[in-house]
Amino acid sequence: MTTVKPEDNNVGGTAVEQPISETLYENFMPYAMSVIVSRAIPEIDGFKPAHRKLLYTMYLMNLMSGPRAKSADVVGQTMKLNPHGDQTIYETMVRLTRGNKSLLHPWIDSKGNFGDVTSRDMQYAASRYTEVRLEPSCETLFSGLSKDAVDFVDNYSGTMKEPVLLPAMFPTILVNNNQGIAVGMASNICSFNLKEICDTTIALIRDPEADLLETLPAPDFSTGGYLVYDADEMREIYETGRGSFQLRGAADINRKEKIIEIREIPYTTTIEAIIDDITDAVKKNKMRDVVNVRDETDLNGLCISVEYKSSADPDIILHQLFTQTSLQSSFSCNFNVLIDNRPKLLGVREILHEWIEWRSECIRREATFDIGKKEERLHLLRGLERILLDIDKAIAVIRLTETEKEVIPRLMEAFDIDEIQADYVAEIKLRHLNREYILKRIGDIETLEREIAELERLVKGRGRVREKIVRQLKDISKKYGRERKTRLIAPEEIDVPEEEELIPEYNTRLFLSEQGYVKKIALTSLRGNFEIRVKEDDRIIQEIESTNREEILFFTDKAQVYKLMAWEMEDYRPSQLGDYTPNLLDLDEDELVIFIHSTTEPFNGEFLFVFENGKGVRVDASHYETKQRRRKLLNAYDASSPIVGIRYIPEGEKLSFAVRSRKNKLLYFESELVVKKATRTAQGAAILRTRNQNDTLVKLYSEDELSFVRDLDYYRISKIPTAGRYIREELIEERQLSLEETVL
Repeated sequence: MTTVKPEDNNVGGTAVEQPISETLYENFMPYAMSVIVSRAIPEIDGFKPAHRKLLYTMYLMNLMSGPRAKSADVVGQTMKLNPHGDQTIYETMVRLTRGNKSLLHPWIDSKGNFGDVTSRDMQYAASRYTEVRLEPSCETLFSGLSKDAVDFVDNYSGTMKEPVLLPAMFPTILVNNNQGIAVGMASNICSFNLKEICDTTIALIRDPEADLLETLPAPDFSTGGYLVYDADEMREIYETGRGSFQLRGAADINRKEKIIEIREIPYTTTIEAIIDDITDAVKKNKMRDVVNVRDETDLNGLCISVEYKSSADPDIILHQLFTQTSLQSSFSCNFNVLIDNRPKLLGVREILHEWIEWRSECIRREATFDIGKKEERLHLLRGLERILLDIDKAIAVIRLTETEKEVIPRLMEAFDIDEIQADYVAEIKLRHLNREYILKRIGDIETLEREIAELERLVKGRGRVREKIVRQLKDISKKYGRERKTRLIAPEEIDVPEEEELIPEYNTRLFLSEQGYVKKIALTSLRGNFEIRVKEDDRIIQEIESTNREEILFFTDKAQVYKLMAWEMEDYRPSQLGDYTPNLLDLDEDELVIFIHSTTEPFNGEFLFVFENGKGVRVDASHYETKQRRRKLLNAYDASSPIVGIRYIPEGEKLSFAVRSRKNKLLYFESELVVKKATRTAQGAAILRTRNQNDTLVKLYSEDELSFVRDLDYYRISKIPTAGRYIREELIEERQLSLEETVL
């Protein structure tokens, strides 16, 4: 195929044929590469050119501190670097602000109306009305600019210099989401929690083959909500840089007012889009039980109110909202990043390795710059040191010199110093030409030599550079890190709800026996004198309060949790044995229920798990919440060591517990000392420290179970792990019991 091309030197426009491949190569390819390299695809510092130019301009305007500047002023100054128009620059600024909420860690502290990422129709105010300055976290972007950490190039007009990249001290490329559409390719990078990214980068520095999912379970978004978590799916995204996952909003059901209140929505949608989807579904008779939908977002936060009929089941309506509207939508990942001006599709591990190498070079360049400055200073002090040998001679040389231009050469000749040193000496004030002043100055020589040697070791030592990166990441994580906003939910936890008959509500008490019998008794049946019957060789190990509408969790010794609504269990009298849990729950062979818990939505508080290997962990109870009432949860806790005990810690309460070892040592501690983890299967951290591998934990006590201990403070510990103290022989029965367990 050919195309027509006018002759360059022919004013009349005579056309000649030219192969279309040449036309594309000469005209389209330069444009495509310009869009890819200079506009749409982010680079390893985490920014596109438009972002970088804007932030650097604000840095030059001294907006790191002090009062805010008008956005219009910032936009005007940025046009010295960005020629694409004031409206484009302002739109870029809007997305970077705290007010717009697009970024998990915004770079610009804003005042005024900057719109909202959750709203399609909410327009931001004009730039003349709004004000901005840089967020304090921007210090991590500019710290090395003055030390030649990155290259500088001319701006488009050649009137000033601008950095090619910003020397970001942490992997901003993954901390804030970034989307760009170029020519023939696109990039869509999701955001991750800053603390988790810093921890993951440190882990990769320590071990390049570290498992990313241990420190970086999933992305995190500024709008919160839930991420439907599939470990295999997430691992593939991390390895290939491509894939997708589902995001879900968060909603509360107000059964009294017959309203479902949507409080958080996926990052990929807006309030107006969800309302439009609901309206369309109602019109098409797909959601017949919805009466009204309103946007009630105010200063207290986002709120979409969905009013439903009094006869409807709100769980079914909520499920319809997830399946028929964008309240659940997917995020498609495409981790295209510019590396040395070449677009590359990289996985998370590869991106972090590239960032580590790039950051290492920034640190070397900074150190090299510091070496140069210190060597210049050292060189001057060496010249001053020579003057110390004969100050009177220096004064005489200067005083007896007839012309000013001869001072430098005569000092060079008199003290055997070079021109730079001589000029430095000549500039010293007359009152400073004394022994005390010069001794103070040359006293810095030894310090400078030591600092230069340390910097040279840093430049040459790969390990030293990596350790400096680790220190910086730890400081940044501690200073700017925040808890996750997007919670994780397993796919199996979002089954379709079933319609249920009206369940009567009354208070109950549940009893669990050592051999696995569970008995639900209405409180009305417990009035007066009664005795809870168990088998002759059995005993009650747990007793909890509940209601007939609550959900019961059954924790087993096989690291599984079975879930059952209280109304699904038969009511018993105190004289009856109750339900045998292997039959009631269809347990696996040789599986035994060891702990039960009654809960209502929302699931709050924590569970404390203690294992035989001496470790313990706290896990949020919300990890066991399922919208669709699943019957069984696999991998409910870490199964690498046998479980010793489980306890529930109500939200906002501080409880104390004790553990006993096989060697009959007791540790009494507050629950907050035990490490808290974000995943159910976390191994936790050691509670018991022992040199004897045979000494393991055998029992977990709540505070009310410690009646056999007379002086609890004797066993109290302030930090873990620790060895604990041997139990005093205070009660004969406890001593006998401990001996029996030791034998077992």
